[in-house]
Amino acid sequence: MSEVTVDRQVALDAGEGLPDEAELETWVAAVLACHTDIAPVAELTVRLVDAEESRALNRDYRDRDTPTNVLSFPFECPSEIDLPLLGDLVICHPVVLAEARDQDKTARDHYAHMVVHGTLHLLGYDHLEDDEAEAMEALERAILAGLGIADPYATPSPSHRDSDTEDKRADA
Repeated sequence: MSEVTVDRQVALDAGEGLPDEAELETWVAAVLACHTDIAPVAELTVRLVDAEESRALNRDYRDRDTPTNVLSFPFECPSEIDLPLLGDLVICHPVVLAEARDQDKTARDHYAHMVVHGTLHLLGYDHLEDDEAEAMEALERAILAGLGIADPYATPSPSHRDSDTEDKRADA
């Protein structure tokens, strides 16, 4: 079992409905449990933001001037340093709530999906090509099923290949 530490940052006044640190750690640990090749200790930051911050980051890093559900920023550690940092996830609360409502899902389940999806990006997964997308979606389905969450792709929704979620590695 992996030891996961999540630095939860709340950068908006959302009141209720935000996942707590324990939920975030559970969702990340579920991803890492499928990857025995990864060190048993992992750290990442999950920053929960408003639409304005999401839009600015998406514009600055992806040239898309709109808020998005999740952005992934993998940590690229120098080879001579041994740190368990995976990177950062930035999740836009208003977008997650709107998507959950549009897709007839609970906000908690959709947050779990965004954390699983974003963490897979931190581990190097992508969905730019159809075969990559199929592999990533299959893994997401399996991880979420293990958490008792229904298939996130079973309901009509925009293709995640057209979403604003993308890997930020220099080689991507």
